[in-house]
Amino acid sequence: MSGMTQTTASRGTTSSANAMHLSDEALIAQIARGDDGALGAFYDRFGRVVYSLALRVVRDTQLAEEATQEAFLAVWRTAGDYRASRGSARTWLLTIAHRRAVDRVRFEQRRVVGNEPFDEGTEREMREFAASAEDEAWVVFERERLVRALRQIPDGERELIELAYFDGYTQSELADRLGLPVGTVKRRTFTGLARLRTLLEAER
Repeated sequence: MSGMTQTTASRGTTSSANAMHLSDEALIAQIARGDDGALGAFYDRFGRVVYSLALRVVRDTQLAEEATQEAFLAVWRTAGDYRASRGSARTWLLTIAHRRAVDRVRFEQRRVVGNEPFDEGTEREMREFAASAEDEAWVVFERERLVRALRQIPDGERELIELAYFDGYTQSELADRLGLPVGTVKRRTFTGLARLRTLLEAER
């Protein structure tokens, strides 16, 4: 963050105390006005999450730090483009972070190979590695979102969903395991999934 704050010195107006009471979207609006204090608060709020996502993609701590820095620099430069109607500030930020991390992977692949023209096989391997990194990071990210949402639904519904979708139990097997009528299993699972869907949609 030091490089960002130096380039925007004297423009910050949001204090740490004030930032605590601002929503993510309000911080983005302040950043769009050139408020480096709001950028610092946004970094404090999401820096660790962004770094964790970047690390899953690049698998190197230094590269993850660089990708994190680049993501927040992109936030500083493009905050005015953010539209709440298209998704939450968190999702917007993580999308930026994900792209910057993938860019880092591709840059490093080219740096290691050098300036020699890539043969078809090398190009294909690079694309496949970058794609697998993207897929892995987003699978983990989505799983974390799911786990957070599951913690917010009733225990009985959560247990059924976890056993069915993580452990592969059928509804009949769940009924036998838990000593419940199949109809009850179906109803609780349906209700739990409906709650889960609402929670996941609210987080986007």
